[in-house]
Amino acid sequence: MSMNENMLLVAAAVFAVFLVVSFFIARRSARKRLDQRSDWRHIEPSEARPPADEARPTPGVAPEESRPEPAAQEAAATRAAEDAAHRESERQAAERQASEARAAEEAAQREAQRLAAEEAARRESERRAAEEAARLAAERQAAEERAAEEAARREAQRLATEEAARRESERRAAEEAARLAAERQAAEQRAAEEAAQREAQRLAAEEAARRASERRAADEAARQAAEKRAAEEAAQREAQRLAAAEAARRASERRAAEEAARLAAERKAAEARAAEEAAQREARRLAAEEAARRDAARRAEDEAAHRRAAERQAAAEAASRAAARRAADDAAQLERERRAVAEALRQEEQELRIIEQAINRENQRQAVEAARRQAPAPLTHAPVKSPQQTVVMVADDSRVVRVKTGRLLSAHDYQVLTAEDGLDAARQIEGTVPDILVTDVDMPGLDGFQLSRQVRADPRTAHVPIIMVTSDNDELRSQAAAVGVNVVLGKPYPEELLINHIERLMMAQAGR
Repeated sequence: MSMNENMLLVAAAVFAVFLVVSFFIARRSARKRLDQRSDWRHIEPSEARPPADEARPTPGVAPEESRPEPAAQEAAATRAAEDAAHRESERQAAERQASEARAAEEAAQREAQRLAAEEAARRESERRAAEEAARLAAERQAAEERAAEEAARREAQRLATEEAARRESERRAAEEAARLAAERQAAEQRAAEEAAQREAQRLAAEEAARRASERRAADEAARQAAEKRAAEEAAQREAQRLAAAEAARRASERRAAEEAARLAAERKAAEARAAEEAAQREARRLAAEEAARRDAARRAEDEAAHRRAAERQAAAEAASRAAARRAADDAAQLERERRAVAEALRQEEQELRIIEQAINRENQRQAVEAARRQAPAPLTHAPVKSPQQTVVMVADDSRVVRVKTGRLLSAHDYQVLTAEDGLDAARQIEGTVPDILVTDVDMPGLDGFQLSRQVRADPRTAHVPIIMVTSDNDELRSQAAAVGVNVVLGKPYPEELLINHIERLMMAQAGR
């Protein structure tokens, strides 16, 4: 607290004391004046009335023994009345003079008392002001000390309040941090799941890139080996082409045979190279899958084996140099032709896949029509397979989804097959036909719709129930129904719902 504030406080206190003293002095003076007025009222009736009034007879009343005649009595009464009125007027005049004198005296006395009171009040106020100033001067230091103590106390209270507020804010911050930590943990868990999915997708993409690079490396190695084994591979390619043509001929019906004949007439040489390329791609894919499981030492050993084979082949070629030159020329010509028609072959492969799907659909339609034309056979209900006998294939490019769904099915005693994508699922189905197929929609290589079409087009797997897991979208549901999907589950779905659909579809399969 500054000195100016102290002086203001002292001045305010002195002024307040002065007002209080003035109030009490004024009140005392007023009480004295009231007392004096009351004394004058008590004294005036007895002292101001003349003594003659006490013995004055009553006007109009005469003594009994001296009562005059009526006329005289009337005149006497008139005189008495006039005399009484005169005396009354004199008495009132005297009273007025006495009252005025008393009022003047009282006014003078009040003025003297007022002046005396004011002087006494002034002296008293001066004395009290001096005493108050002395007291204030004496107490100022104590007041300052108390003010300092009060300031210290207020500062302590402020610090305590700030500490309490800080603790409260820290508590709220801790609660908020805990809430944020919980939300962050949940977000991190979701992010971990998404990261796991992205990681699985990244690994799948890296695996595809690695396979592509290995396929290119295998193409280069095959090309170099083809330059040395051109003569032997020519016969092998011809045998493979004939075998592929025979297999295509056996697998296709009348309309497929006509289409294949037309394509064979137009692209005879291209078909031979396409069959050779397909065989090479299959060999490269198998070699790439095998190479992915080998370690660096095994790959080095394979390369050494290839080098030894190349050396043995080089020694053999040294014995038949002319044949090797011819084979090299044929291989160079073949490489030029392969490079020239590489783009055409890719387009032809797409066309062949479309034609094969059309052929399969036509075969399925013809099989259905033939079944309709046949006499209906008596219905026989096969027994419902138990979960231990039921094979469920889960095709999804997310490793997290595969593991989660596989654990759920295994917990219900189902046999589980997992496929990394649509291509992997199609390859496994060629060897093992599952009882139920659970597939995702978005997968690299072969998506869920393409896989479902391929399953429905194959007579061996056309009866397999398909459960497609996708987002809850009417358009996707319509597309899924168009390709022959039995059940569409929207993400996310209750786990028991998947088990219920599998049990229902197996019962429907048994009742076919």
